[in-house]
Amino acid sequence: MALDGRTVQAATGRGFDLARWFAAPRLRGTAGVYGLGPAPRSAAEQAPGADVPAVKLLFRAVLNALVAWIVFYYLGTLAVFLFRSWIAGFVGHGPGLTLITVLAYLPVVWLLVRVFGRMGRWPLVWHRLLKPGLARALAATEPKQVPIPAQGEAPPPESDPWGALRAVTPPEALALLEAETAQGRVNDVDHQRLLHALDCVRHDPERLSALLTAIRDFGAAACAHPSGARELPGRGPGHDLLLRQLRLGHAEAVPKNPAEYRGVDVALDPALLGTSLLAVGPAGTGKTARLARPVAEGLCLQALTGTAVAVVLGAATADLGPAEWYDVVVAPGEPGSRYGLDLFGGSRNPEEAAARLADALLPDELAQRGESARLAVQQLVVPFADAHGRVPGVRELGALLRGDAEEWQRLTDAVRAAGQWERHRHQLAQRERLHGQADDPGTLLADRLALLERPAFAGMFNASAGDPEPLPLFALHALDHPLRVRVALPEQSHPEAARILARLVVGQFLHAAAARSDRTLFAGLVVDDASAAVDAQGVRALQRLRGANAGTVLVLRSLTDLPEQLRTPLFGAVGGRMAFPGIAPWDGQLFADAWGTHWVDERDVTRTPDTSGGMLRRGLRGARAVLEGEKATTESVTTRKVERRRWSSSDLAHTLPAGHAVLSLTGVDGTPVPPLLVDLRG
Repeated sequence: MALDGRTVQAATGRGFDLARWFAAPRLRGTAGVYGLGPAPRSAAEQAPGADVPAVKLLFRAVLNALVAWIVFYYLGTLAVFLFRSWIAGFVGHGPGLTLITVLAYLPVVWLLVRVFGRMGRWPLVWHRLLKPGLARALAATEPKQVPIPAQGEAPPPESDPWGALRAVTPPEALALLEAETAQGRVNDVDHQRLLHALDCVRHDPERLSALLTAIRDFGAAACAHPSGARELPGRGPGHDLLLRQLRLGHAEAVPKNPAEYRGVDVALDPALLGTSLLAVGPAGTGKTARLARPVAEGLCLQALTGTAVAVVLGAATADLGPAEWYDVVVAPGEPGSRYGLDLFGGSRNPEEAAARLADALLPDELAQRGESARLAVQQLVVPFADAHGRVPGVRELGALLRGDAEEWQRLTDAVRAAGQWERHRHQLAQRERLHGQADDPGTLLADRLALLERPAFAGMFNASAGDPEPLPLFALHALDHPLRVRVALPEQSHPEAARILARLVVGQFLHAAAARSDRTLFAGLVVDDASAAVDAQGVRALQRLRGANAGTVLVLRSLTDLPEQLRTPLFGAVGGRMAFPGIAPWDGQLFADAWGTHWVDERDVTRTPDTSGGMLRRGLRGARAVLEGEKATTESVTTRKVERRRWSSSDLAHTLPAGHAVLSLTGVDGTPVPPLLVDLRG
């Protein structure tokens, strides 16, 4: 039985059975297929006729075998007898005649097997019914020999979860770890965390020695996550950390699904998330509960193993996991929030950070003024940072954008005092000339920034001189640490401020993930409602994540929430697409265009009245028509290959059952997973 971590605990009734979980057979190498789930269909099961019921298939095979035997017994035997009588005149009645008779039977048998085996589909019966049954029978009769290791002897490598550690350390150093494993106190998170730590220090003798010492002294608690957590509370099933997979659902056995994917479990992993995933569906179709939350949970589990950093963005009311799942929870407007957000945290370069903030502040209807808005913020932030050694606070930046005389004089004096006047005087003079003019973007940006300068957000963002000490500010350029971050947006109380923050967090993440020098951690971003978070800059940045070991999951209620000029580029920027039931036909059209067409066999059946035969035959047909109430007809069947859409917009809008979705994926190496109808329930 294929087991994930939670199933092992339920099956054993005790702690985590690490050895059983580690030794469970897994499928590898097929993109999008859950390793602990059912195997893809074999070539025989994909062959034509594989969907014929087994009883009907077996009946047809037996009937053809019976007819073949009758033909062989009468006609075959007669033919061989005549041949034997004729050849006896040349060779006589001796051993030679017997040999020739036996050889004469061979072509007769071959011909009968060829003809009746094809009609009875004997090869399909062998592969579908006889061969698996024979294999099960042989397996049941073979004695199962389970090797029992002697005292002090290592277990077999295929069932030893600590084989990698055993190869680099003496047995006594693993005594505590093995004792905890036997007691069920070591889970899959501990296993993957320790093996990942080993991979990181394997070629550094000093660090390797420190790791082995920690394992000897602390067992499974060695090299713990900075939070000290070794598990997620309320963790759900469907996570296989050994393959870093998250099970999404079950591919239905329907004709629209490719034959090799019917009946398998569909899963996501970093190689597929690395091309990003766009999901579209109305409210109530399960986008958060069946996609956003499980992906967030999987990324948080991988962060505990030291292989990922997770950033989860959504409304404060969205169920994206409890606060205990996360190391940092940024909740603007919530009195109990313990962390704030650095508005310039997307980069350590003030100029780049200012550009990200300007993009977030600018509304969609003024996106064409993006370059002038970025320049306006950069002309203030860069001189301010050089003069004060820090970025401006919300109040200071707003006053400078509005051209406040007192704040402006304070900035110019600080720049002169820092010896930076010659470097920045042209930029400051240009900014000063635009103050109060009709085409000055500074006034608009200041008004937008004022949405974040409210009493409810006190201490949540960068503080100005004289402001109280803010909360610890989380900066999104810290994507080289295995952190778990939740940004809860105040969409109910401050919707426009939430929109600005959503665009800021997404823009900072996309920039920081692509600019990392150390990309060993997979950087994952989950956006529960991306309608306010996607802009032209973000769409372009999405494409750079494929080579940066990073990816995003973007969830939308409708594509109409995005500007029209962004919809098609967004579809081209992501490698994964997911359509939930009830999407609008115009949304479904983009999915249909993206998934394209394929060749299918189409059968046309033409029925015409049967007028053949003489008077007697026509009379019998007339009597039959009176008795049955239907005229006799002949059928003409035409089969041809035609090109059809994989999924039409009408199919996506009207025929998807509840709890299902159509999903296509692409790996970072270009490996495609075709559109699949997936059951997300359970």
